[in-house]
Amino acid sequence: MSRRDESRRKRRRLALILPMLAIFGIGAGQLSLALFTDSESVDATFDTGTIVLDAAKIDALVLTTSAMMPGDSVTDDVVVENDGTAQLRYAMTTSSTNADGLNLRTVLTLTVREIDATLPGTPCDNFDGALVLAATVLGASTAGFGDPTAGADGGDRTLDAASNETLCFRVTLPSGTGNGFQGASTTTTFTFDAEQTASNP
Repeated sequence: MSRRDESRRKRRRLALILPMLAIFGIGAGQLSLALFTDSESVDATFDTGTIVLDAAKIDALVLTTSAMMPGDSVTDDVVVENDGTAQLRYAMTTSSTNADGLNLRTVLTLTVREIDATLPGTPCDNFDGALVLAATVLGASTAGFGDPTAGADGGDRTLDAASNETLCFRVTLPSGTGNGFQGASTTTTFTFDAEQTASNP
């Protein structure tokens, strides 16, 4: 047998073997793609909570009065209510004006107590609840309790979600106030600041 004939035979064998290999390769490929699989997924919904002081109840605090005389006081109750979904802590600060230059704010004092221990159904009439703020001169911004800066501070008060407390506010013109304060006027702004307690030590 000549080399040429032998070469032709090899080519024929290859011609027969190559299609078979191709078919086998395709079949093997199909088998490798035929896998059992499974996939599961789950949804998670995230909602944020709220820190809300009831504005209407804070606005109901009325201490405005006129013609105060030395020794006079004006008292009113305020309901501080947490309308949010999480516990909060709150502080109260004041800011008093001196538009007429007579410095009435340097003699007026503010005292804050919890709801009356005696007959609490009529809040603040007896003004004998636990002391929150001892008599403190209003000053420009002297009277208040707690601290509005972030984190727990001395004097801060806490309220659980959907709860409230009643505080009694009393502003007094001391009996020793002199003639220089006649006809004087000041406006005091009471600001209540609340923050979350969770993750906020």
